[in-house]
Amino acid sequence: MKKIYLLLLGLTTGVFAQENKDTDAVEFSVLAGNILPHTPDLYHLQGHPDAFMLSYTRQTHGAKEWHSAYNFPDYGGYFIYQNFNNQFLGDSYAVGMHYNFYFLNRSLQLKLGQGFAYVTNPYDKVDNSKNKSFGSSIVDNTNVGLAYTKQNLFKGFGIHAGVLFTHYSNGRTKSPNSGINTYLLNVGINYDFDGKSTNVRDTLVDKKSFREPIRYNIVLRSGVNESAVIGSGQYPFYHIGFYADKRLGRKSALQLGTELFLTESFKDYISYRAKAYPELNIDPNVDYKRVGVFAGHELFVNRISIETQMGFYVYDPLKNEIPIYNRVGMKYYINKKIFAGFTIKTHMFLAEALEFAIGVRL
Repeated sequence: MKKIYLLLLGLTTGVFAQENKDTDAVEFSVLAGNILPHTPDLYHLQGHPDAFMLSYTRQTHGAKEWHSAYNFPDYGGYFIYQNFNNQFLGDSYAVGMHYNFYFLNRSLQLKLGQGFAYVTNPYDKVDNSKNKSFGSSIVDNTNVGLAYTKQNLFKGFGIHAGVLFTHYSNGRTKSPNSGINTYLLNVGINYDFDGKSTNVRDTLVDKKSFREPIRYNIVLRSGVNESAVIGSGQYPFYHIGFYADKRLGRKSALQLGTELFLTESFKDYISYRAKAYPELNIDPNVDYKRVGVFAGHELFVNRISIETQMGFYVYDPLKNEIPIYNRVGMKYYINKKIFAGFTIKTHMFLAEALEFAIGVRL
């Protein structure tokens, strides 16, 4: 009897695994739209870019807890070729990772993508001095899209149409770096290699409690950047943060903390401004350090989470930027206590730093 029970259990497990295993799909889109200049000195960079996007996705069907928690999203990689149709900007080739989330009976798709791009025509003092958007050939690429989609209309083929917002910036690793934003209308086809699959919902997700006591985090964010003075050189920065977080449920945690900013490029920048603009009465010995306080939100997906923060400088003697700063990016939990991350710190639309992070959650 025991052997029969074990056999039936094995068969049931095998059938369940077949029903909810990940499947493969591809998407192809053609896009056209407009550049969105976000500062007056970028108006000469307007244009009507066109592009195409190819994505490979893994479609989830419930093999893991987070699949049903997020209504069976897709995840995978993408490639975008974009012609800015502007003589100063040239073309871009971007690759990265993406998630697709679904709403309204899986007819509405939200696409979130993050990667890097190679741009063909960056700033050059002699040959391309009007491109204030890209100071380097390698830039960060962020994509947010919303589309109507209909999958598996005929033998695995489906269609989609919507809008995609793209952002390109090098995070001021090298100046200039005003970045470029575009919005693009897109239409395309998708193909599911495995045909229609069954989504198996995990009913334990709704019953399990994910609430936690307050946790304390220490994080070091670092990288290199350059001041707003073109050609002033790249220097390391160190952003040291301490914050508390409170996990409210399966998906969300709130954050509150403080951080110290040690931006080495500010030292030369202070000296330069004091000498170049004596009418500003800048003290060449002014402290380059800054201290901020911030509140944030963390969206837990699986081992990856999406982090957004807004902060205010409570100590900033130089006052080089507006007093409010923002941060958005991704974290990866190596284990329950150790995490790594990649974020971009900005002052509204102007990036200051691409941050690589390592931290501990206690």
